[in-house]
Amino acid sequence: MSTPTAALDRQRPRPPVRPARVLLHVFLVVTSLAWLAPLLWAMFAALRPYGETSEKGYVSWPDTLSLDNFKNAFQQSDMTHYFVNTLVIAVPAVLLTLLLSSMVAFYVSRFDFRLNVFLLLVFTAGNLLPQQVIITPLYRMYLLVDLPGITASGKLYDSALGLVLIHVAFQSGFCAFVLSNYMRSLPHELTEAALVDGASVWRMYWQITLPLCKPAMAALGTLLSIWIYNDFFWAIVLISTGENMPITSALNNLSGQYFTDPNLVAAGALLTAIPTLIVYFALQRQFVSGLTLGANKG
Repeated sequence: MSTPTAALDRQRPRPPVRPARVLLHVFLVVTSLAWLAPLLWAMFAALRPYGETSEKGYVSWPDTLSLDNFKNAFQQSDMTHYFVNTLVIAVPAVLLTLLLSSMVAFYVSRFDFRLNVFLLLVFTAGNLLPQQVIITPLYRMYLLVDLPGITASGKLYDSALGLVLIHVAFQSGFCAFVLSNYMRSLPHELTEAALVDGASVWRMYWQITLPLCKPAMAALGTLLSIWIYNDFFWAIVLISTGENMPITSALNNLSGQYFTDPNLVAAGALLTAIPTLIVYFALQRQFVSGLTLGANKG
């Protein structure tokens, strides 16, 4: 039966190619190349020795292509140490953000009270505040908070804990907004039935609602991992000791006082991007679905 159907499909006239569709594809190809051009150029520069590019220029045909810059960048920047620093910051920040924001989302989406919308707006409004506006008072506050025995510096400043807290504070609003929209789409009969059976609020949240939010949590976890991993601003402001810096700030180790090898820095930057690519390709479905979370009526 499949053979006649395939023959009929071949006999059907193909729809004419519309100029608008051709222009759309041309636009998409050009846009994709424009986004990939800096990455490809950095890869091209990282594979060439600095002596060759300084003599012939970066816009020239290469004589030598090697992985020496990647090896030197990994060794000179002590990248393994800074990868561990980044994990110490990113993993707790992601888990705490998802936990706290899901609690807020559960409360404002499953219970009706006068200020539930206002409470959600307060959390979401925190994302509208530019980070540069609060950096001076936040920096002074971090210097005044003493944590003897808890952090190596004895203060909230220059500690991984300080970066974890600031990431949780800034990312919770967006996550609470997305999760609240997702939870509103869940049937209210589930929590009502649990309430009739005598379930506590914590049990309704932890055992009933949260397991149903795994797709949204996975998508937000992917987004948060990429955002926090790529953070540079907070790390460079709130960390002063070089050994405590995350991987993005540690690229400064490849810059000398009087001379900087751009090819070496390009290789280091590409190495730091590998974990985010791994996270994205491993959780690609959740990442793409995260772009449309909350878009449906809840």
